[in-house]
Amino acid sequence: MLTENEGRIAVQLARNTIGTYFRTGKMIDGSETELPKVFDEKRGVFVTLTENGMLRGCIGHPYPESTLKYAITDSAISAAFRDPRFPPLHIDEFDKVEVEVTILTPPERIKVAPKDLPSKIEIGRHGLIVKKGYRQGLLLPQVAPENDMDEIDFLSHTCLKAGL
Repeated sequence: MLTENEGRIAVQLARNTIGTYFRTGKMIDGSETELPKVFDEKRGVFVTLTENGMLRGCIGHPYPESTLKYAITDSAISAAFRDPRFPPLHIDEFDKVEVEVTILTPPERIKVAPKDLPSKIEIGRHGLIVKKGYRQGLLLPQVAPENDMDEIDFLSHTCLKAGL
């Protein structure tokens, strides 16, 4: 877990990354500033952009394969400019966009019979990744409570996102 201050730093890093890209056309990687040591650890992360409560971009690194600072900066640029569901963020929108950073724990496989799977999901605490072959769907922990989903709805929506 990150401290509240480290969480604020993560959000500011994501926002600064997008702002710098607008000003210079260059991506920062987090090494430009002195950050707490946790930002050098490998972590999964997602950056979510919302405007007036509506999703505006959300992309991330689901697995801990990059340092936290790089995963945040890369995800911020991708959420703002490369999310295929939305046009690239325009500079006029930048001040209206809320930036959220979700830091993930390493995914753990749940080995239970399919009928028992919903009982292993904690709404608001667990995110889900469903994989079969090349198909994959991921929903972050906050998606279920924000959309009033129970465990079965959450699992079903994750499967739908994977195209299963």
